[in-house]
This record gives sequence, structure tokens and C-alpha cells, in this order.
Amino acid sequence: MMESRCTLCPRKCRAERGETGGRGVCGVGMLPKVARAALHMWEEPCISGTRGSGAVFFSGCGLRCIFCQNEAISHGGEGEVVSVGRLAEIFGELEAQGAHNINLVTAAQFVPAVIEALQIYRPHIPIVYNSSGYESADTLRMLEGYVDIYLPDFKYIDPAMAKLLSGAEDYPGVAMAAIREMIRQTGPAVYDADGMMTRGTQIRHLVLPGLTGDSMKILSRIADEFPGVPVSLMGQYTPFGRALDMPGMNRKLRKKEYARVLAHMEALELPGYRQELDSASDAFVPAFDGTGV
Repeated sequence: MMESRCTLCPRKCRAERGETGGRGVCGVGMLPKVARAALHMWEEPCISGTRGSGAVFFSGCGLRCIFCQNEAISHGGEGEVVSVGRLAEIFGELEAQGAHNINLVTAAQFVPAVIEALQIYRPHIPIVYNSSGYESADTLRMLEGYVDIYLPDFKYIDPAMAKLLSGAEDYPGVAMAAIREMIRQTGPAVYDADGMMTRGTQIRHLVLPGLTGDSMKILSRIADEFPGVPVSLMGQYTPFGRALDMPGMNRKLRKKEYARVLAHMEALELPGYRQELDSASDAFVPAFDGTGV
């Protein structure tokens, strides 16, 4: 798949990664490790539709977000190692179940394996790359022609906050470069007659408690740098993991905080989606129990 000294993510830690284990920041080997593969109804309407998105949740992550709601797989290592051939079969099974698309959730650490799987079987539905935004532009270029839709986060605009909450001081610049590459590959958003996204890039932003000013700056940056690109504004922040012990991060978002950011998004006339605050619940975290693996 690739040399054992890994440089797939912006960390470029050059860790040795065997087939089933590794010593890098992501903590996984080169073969895909999957915690769940199932129809998922909790994405944006243009992604989940009426039948669900075929979400494949990969284990491991190059970011170390203290509030990650998928901590069990991003940090905890839960999941099952599968062959590249089995991953291709999973794609086909989700397609057969009626999925609107194949949704690769946090797959950066397995890009070579994902490409091999798509070479074995390319579903006749869009391929979605669901990302933290902390991506190497070089790695993204490997995916050109394989990915139809990119769903990147744009989490931080302040390097100090990115370092504090995700251990990645370089996040703002890295994410900007990554999103620029994603948009270059996909072009403008395209939708079918049912309003389902078939191609394009959609940027997500999760509003964090106490950081509404940063959120507004991010939305303004998107409007300036990526005009016309749809934005999904999320208010689902729920403290998980280490965030439960951090003052300021150990609470949900207040209505007035979200309303302030939402008003700014509307003033900028950014296209996209606005999440309801009642989505801030751990009930929306899927069970990482090996379903579909």
C-alpha cells in the first residue's frame, strides 16, 4: 500500500505502521479498521436523504480532540481490522441496502486501502469523504477521481485554541489548504432532482461553547475564500471525554450563543444547513459494535 514510515496526515510522524498496528498518532495499522458500517440517517438532508447514507466508521484519527463524540474509535481503538477485499464488499453491501452514497468517516489514515478497495469495486452511487478537515493536501490528491463529495469540518481559526482542544496548532492553515484542494477536485455543489448531493464540497462547522466570536470569523472566512460553497452549521456540541473536566467546555451550547452565530451566517447569506439545538445529545452517537463489518 505504501512505505511503512507514514506521512499520510499533516502530522507526518513517519511512524512505522504494520498491517494491523502502528505507533503513529492515529494508533492503527495500514489495513482498514472499521467499527461500524450501516445506513446512517443523521447527516445533512442532502446526504442522508430518505434511505440513509452508507456510513463506514473507521478507527483511529490524526487529531486529538478532547470533546470527540466518537472517542471510542478515534482514541480508544475499538473496531475490527478487515482486508481490502472485505472493505470493497462492505461498499457493495451498503449499496445493496439502498444507501444514497458511501460515506467514508475519518478515513485519512487508510487512504491507500480505500483506493485499493474502490479499484476492486466502485459503487454506482457517490463516494463521500467525511473529514475533520485536518488533511494533507498531498494525500487528498491521491483521492482525485475516487471521491465525489467532500464533507470537511472547519473547526478552528485560532491556532492557540486548535492546540488546546485538538493538539494541532497548525489546524487553521492546514484545513484551509485541504478545503481548497477538495473544492478544486469537486467543483461547485451538484444536486439531483430529489435534492441529494451528487458532487461537490460542503463545509461543516461545530459551534463550541464560549467561542462564538471564533465561529463568526470562520463563517466570514468561508464567505470570502469559498463563495457559493454550502455550509452546515452545527449546534450539537455535547461534552465527551476530557472535555467533561475542562471548565468552559464541560457544558452544552447556550441558545443565545447559537442564535448569535446563526444570525451572522444568515447575514452573510451562506447557503447550506442550520442544525437544530435539540441535536445536542449523546443519543445521536451510533453504536460502534461492529455492525455491518
